[in-house]
Amino acid sequence: MTDIIHLLPDSVANQIAAGEVIQRPASVIKELVENSIDAGASMVQVLVTDAGRTCIQVIDNGKGMSETDARLSFERHATSKIQKADDLFALHTMGFRGEALASIAAIAEVELRTRRPEDDLGVSITIEGSRITSQEPISCPAGANFAVRNLFYNIPVRRKFLKGNRTELANILSEFERIAIAHPNVAFTLSHNEEQMLNLPAGNFHQRVLGLFGKRIDSKLLPVQTDTDLVRISGFVGTPESAKKKSAHQFFVTNSRYMRHPYFAKAIQTAYERLIPDGYQVPFFLCLEVEPSQIDVNVHPTKTEIKFTDEQDIWHILLVAIREALGKHNAIPSLDFTAADRPDIPIFAPSAGTGGSSAPQPPTIHINPNFNPFSAGKSKPAVQSGWEAAYNLDDLPSIPTDHPTLQADFAGSLASISGLQPNTSDLQANTSRLQASLPIDSALASSSPTLFGDLPAEEASVWTSTDSTYYQYQGQYILTSAEQGLLLIDQNRASQRILYDQYRHRMTEGTSATQGLLFMQIIQLSPSQAHIAESIGEDLDSLGFNISNLGGGSFSILGVPAGTEGLDPVALLQTILDDAEATMLSSDKDNSNAARETLHHTLAASMARKAATPIGESLSTKEMKALCDALFASSLPGYAPDGKPIIVTLSPAHIARLFS
Repeated sequence: MTDIIHLLPDSVANQIAAGEVIQRPASVIKELVENSIDAGASMVQVLVTDAGRTCIQVIDNGKGMSETDARLSFERHATSKIQKADDLFALHTMGFRGEALASIAAIAEVELRTRRPEDDLGVSITIEGSRITSQEPISCPAGANFAVRNLFYNIPVRRKFLKGNRTELANILSEFERIAIAHPNVAFTLSHNEEQMLNLPAGNFHQRVLGLFGKRIDSKLLPVQTDTDLVRISGFVGTPESAKKKSAHQFFVTNSRYMRHPYFAKAIQTAYERLIPDGYQVPFFLCLEVEPSQIDVNVHPTKTEIKFTDEQDIWHILLVAIREALGKHNAIPSLDFTAADRPDIPIFAPSAGTGGSSAPQPPTIHINPNFNPFSAGKSKPAVQSGWEAAYNLDDLPSIPTDHPTLQADFAGSLASISGLQPNTSDLQANTSRLQASLPIDSALASSSPTLFGDLPAEEASVWTSTDSTYYQYQGQYILTSAEQGLLLIDQNRASQRILYDQYRHRMTEGTSATQGLLFMQIIQLSPSQAHIAESIGEDLDSLGFNISNLGGGSFSILGVPAGTEGLDPVALLQTILDDAEATMLSSDKDNSNAARETLHHTLAASMARKAATPIGESLSTKEMKALCDALFASSLPGYAPDGKPIIVTLSPAHIARLFS
């Protein structure tokens, strides 16, 4: 019987390992750029063709490699970063596994040109599928130049499941932002299809944040600085006004390494309790410096997860640091008990008086109960009563002399208010004559004055009409009857469904309706969102937006979709781009009609949420009827674009059970 266990060939083992390390073109850029940083490069250039499908080139001015090191670097577990297991707890480099280059060479065609500054000639090595096809000396600049072509060329399944160029480029930009913000002392450039997208000079952390996300964000940032024995925290957090529902810029950097840490993010969210609405997020850019022996970065091949020895203590330090920053810059309400520079307010002393006079007396009201403004020959008293002072008789409208009925009734009403009580039977008779002489709706005249006394005639007649079948409850729900029973309709979700169908129709037919703005608005976008705004420009046009790229991540808004004039154009466009970015980064569809359909759904749903009838808005009967008619004529009346129900039906049997 033969043995069945055997060692896999290196090429197969490298392809298996590449499945964890290299997931998409952005992963290649991450590994190569981190190697350049570990090599001491002060300048890194990244050139991408077709979102990394065709070619990814990373050029640096680091210390380069010798001919032997260059060839050995493509072997699995070959590294210059560590030599023994204890070195894992004293890491000062980005990489240490020795798997990246071997994984890249296993699933792509790789060419490396490198030279050390002290060497006269460099070396060029070409590898295809883990096999070295050529090696020769060449003349090249000091540093390293990696060119990765035809990614996943020998793994058709992986290449097939790459997303479209728009999605892959968005992932590249997102990964590039993380690396660039963690290393502000290194200059970076990024070009796509020979067009430069980013040019970040070397500087400090503050300059790098502004270089990536625009100078407009500076007014929304608060500095954070604290130093303890466990951790040193520095960076910036957003003001409460900068909170967003999604896609807030949030970056943790630990020992110059970008990381994801939901537990620490919860500490920041806790610091903003009762300062921002539930579900909102604030941007933050925080650097944590800890002893390498107190963390473990060897958790995942991507090295974006880090374990901390003193995790709970750092959580509390982070919480206190953020609250201190908010308090120092008056970002939270505070009570000032300082007595310095306060105005000198004299204390009122009733016995002392003012200016040597006696204490002030409370005001009194003088009333003349015998005064009658309609008595002939009597002049107006010098002092008016409280009623007369509040309602000046000289300002009252004049009563036509040719209308004796109004004259008599008006006199009787004033006499009643002034304390002169006319005969009750006469007052009732006058009221009857008044109703007969004025054109008052019969429905209103016959109604109880306690029910409709404060309503206009047209509104009172609507509520007394038996044809009215639409009622609004708490400014959110519309109640109406149908054959199935009593319908409860969420007016906000109903409006979303109606608008969603309209926006989808506009994008399909290209019939946009744009409302021009009187004053141009400017929006500042991050590199990844600027790319998204460019890539979905046609879709934004079909919705009704009129935007123009000003360069440097700035876009001008010249027009907005018709029907959204009351909304903030910058906030509206920012919300749509946030939703589009989240959809593109998380989409599992390739560059096909299905992917475009998903994007159109996201854009239309985002627009509908912003422009829908808000909760709490009062609607007239005609508006409620029009809303319900449009809802029942929509594509899917029962559900909002996000899948939530719009209509709840109470059947007659169910209502009867409620009263049983």
